Amino acid sequence: MPLILYRYIAKEIIWPFILGLVTFTSVLLMGRMLKIADLVVSKGVPVKEVLLLIIYLLPYFLMVTIPMSLLLAILLAFSRLSADSEITVMKAGGISLFKLLPPVMLIAIITYIFTTIISVYALPMGDVAFKNLLHNVIQNRLTMEVKEQVFNDIIPGVIIYVDHYNNKTRELSGILIQDERNPNSISTIFADKGQLTASNETKEVNLSLSNGSIHQLKPNGAYQILGFQQYDLNVDLKKAMKSFEKNELDMSMSELRSNLKTGGFSKKLTIDMGLEVYRRIAIPFVCFIFAIIAMPLGIHNQRSGKAAGFSLSIFVILVYYIVQTLFYSFGEREIIHPALAIWAPNIIFMIVGCYLFYLATAEKKIPMLGTILGMFKKIPTVFKKQKS
Repeated sequence: MPLILYRYIAKEIIWPFILGLVTFTSVLLMGRMLKIADLVVSKGVPVKEVLLLIIYLLPYFLMVTIPMSLLLAILLAFSRLSADSEITVMKAGGISLFKLLPPVMLIAIITYIFTTIISVYALPMGDVAFKNLLHNVIQNRLTMEVKEQVFNDIIPGVIIYVDHYNNKTRELSGILIQDERNPNSISTIFADKGQLTASNETKEVNLSLSNGSIHQLKPNGAYQILGFQQYDLNVDLKKAMKSFEKNELDMSMSELRSNLKTGGFSKKLTIDMGLEVYRRIAIPFVCFIFAIIAMPLGIHNQRSGKAAGFSLSIFVILVYYIVQTLFYSFGEREIIHPALAIWAPNIIFMIVGCYLFYLATAEKKIPMLGTILGMFKKIPTVFKKQKS
């Protein structure tokens, strides 16, 4: 009997989990999809490379959306079981909420393992692969797709206009360049001819210009003109694009710990690395916390339907990540220890989850739950009034 019951509960959780995972991940990807779609439409980047960029982004989002989807799935599953009085029947048959924990905890363990693998291994690999592919995309555009008589923004902070461009020799003529990398000293460069080269190893772009002039407007209002026979404009893509700079997300766990021991990094990066070490362990643990919270909330949400269940899960997720962001900022400012900054939200919500579970086992009402659900019910009414 328990095995059949456990399979039944697991089936109730799995399908909403898959649906929630697809929905949450798609929503988070939408913010990046607009920028990525621009690469296809206006920059002419092949669709294959764009799909790879999306795949490399997935670990970053899945690390967040897996716990979110688990919370939603368990809440909806137990809300449905409670609404159909199946929880009442189970209790009448001598099956307590504690006996319903095994299938929930088993799914939580599985999601915890997957989230840990993503957090520890897939996240840094995907982040590095994303940056490398993005650099290659930019480099290919630099060396192959400079458009004639069009303002090209292919180099970050530099706008290039050319009358003629030879794809084979990479020679340019009739050149106008607006160099805005330094906001305090913006330069406008004119040149008769030029040669464009890009290095994959050093991630640098070089524009070798001849027969031209550099025009600069100084902060004091003075206008300066410098003529040249030969001038090299070098752009370090790693400096020009912050996304190419190696940060804590690009580092493996062993690399993070090693860097923290050896030191020699900027203060900000050192703090970020310290927080990241604990964050990669703490975030997967949220799967257990959300599982404990979702069960009692689902049972007490029996009369409100799936819409309220979805809204309630969003409310819990929102509150959790607000608290997490607050404590993370404390860690960034060195107000509290990095371990406490990362683990404090988990500890707080685990205590809340255990308390809610106790209330559910004792068949007591959850404080403020009715008020929260009532607030979500009023939202559609408010929108209807505004439309009318």
